[in-house]
Amino acid sequence: MKIILLGPPGAGKGTQAALLMEKYSIPQVSTGDMLRAAVQAQSPMGIEAKKHMNAGGLVPDNVVIGIVRERLQEDDCQEGFILDGFPRTRPQADSLKQVLVELGKKLDAVISLQVDTDALVERLTGRRTCSDCGKGFHLRFDPPAEDGSCRYCGGKLNQRDDDREETIRNRMKVYQQQTAPLEDYYRQEGLLVAVDGMSDIAAVQQAILVALQGR
Repeated sequence: MKIILLGPPGAGKGTQAALLMEKYSIPQVSTGDMLRAAVQAQSPMGIEAKKHMNAGGLVPDNVVIGIVRERLQEDDCQEGFILDGFPRTRPQADSLKQVLVELGKKLDAVISLQVDTDALVERLTGRRTCSDCGKGFHLRFDPPAEDGSCRYCGGKLNQRDDDREETIRNRMKVYQQQTAPLEDYYRQEGLLVAVDGMSDIAAVQQAILVALQGR
């Protein structure tokens, strides 16, 4: 099964990817993981990517595409993969299509997790993490102790900078401008599967599995 996961930050892509990995015995392939692995392996594209990263710049699309190509040729991707965080733009989607043709691979589905922006902001801004034991909480859905400390060790809870409302709404705006248009792109390809990402984890997973049947 060869799948792309689309959805804004906090939509649950990582959670659903982990469940799909177990179901289909295929790897989750994220842009960040690919970049780090390529740099560590000192592959030709990894060396090129490191130059841009060390200079504090964005890694150009042609380098990212090269790293994707390298990753999809590895043994664990032969039976399928879950692309998470890539492609992000129309040019990247066009390049990915070309790479897949060259590798003799074909996408089975593009799963788009549909979420409500305000609900998503509430979901993300409520997250807290214990600075001592690393346990995660949510102020509404999985609250900490009454005094606001960790229920497990009593440690102080912190909010990540990227979980603050201003940051989240900015990330959502970028997603809507750059990545959301890929829904129409893949809908025209007959690959898009829209799933309600606001349901509970099990319900979202079941909807995805039902949609993937026969693909």
